[in-house]
Amino acid sequence: MARRYDPDRRQRIIDAAIRVAGRDGLAGLSHRTVAAEADVPLGSTTYHFATLDDLLVAALCQANEGFAAVLDASGALADRDLAAGLARVLGDWLNGDRPGAELEYELYLAALRRPALRPVAARWTEETSARLSARVDAVTARALLALMDGICLQVLLTGGSYDEAYAREALGRVIG
Repeated sequence: MARRYDPDRRQRIIDAAIRVAGRDGLAGLSHRTVAAEADVPLGSTTYHFATLDDLLVAALCQANEGFAAVLDASGALADRDLAAGLARVLGDWLNGDRPGAELEYELYLAALRRPALRPVAARWTEETSARLSARVDAVTARALLALMDGICLQVLLTGGSYDEAYAREALGRVIG
């Protein structure tokens, strides 16, 4: 039997993993559930991702691109009032794709228990801090990122609504 040429299969598996994790949480993620979601043989998932951690790393890398894309596309880093621009971006991200934001944080926080994810989480922190460092010094950039993470986690964990005015005020205080 000839092998079927399917150059997009790896990406479909990653996309399926993100959908499964978004719907069922990380506890519902397995090679079997991802294979079923992607409509591929089970062996395809293990061929492309030998371990579940390998699959989670790929999913986290892709999920991390979500906020970075929103930040880059927003123009907030060029905004005259950086605090207002960042507060607006957080609101757009949280209000625009809340399930996506929840999934990004679930994958990000999974690094607490899955050491394979830590380098990906660290890389996201470094890359986002570097983006912010274009406008502020490195220490302030890290503090802004920590504050933005904290605001997002509070909104997501409490189910509350995002308060852009509060975020703008808090970010402005860090910026000085």
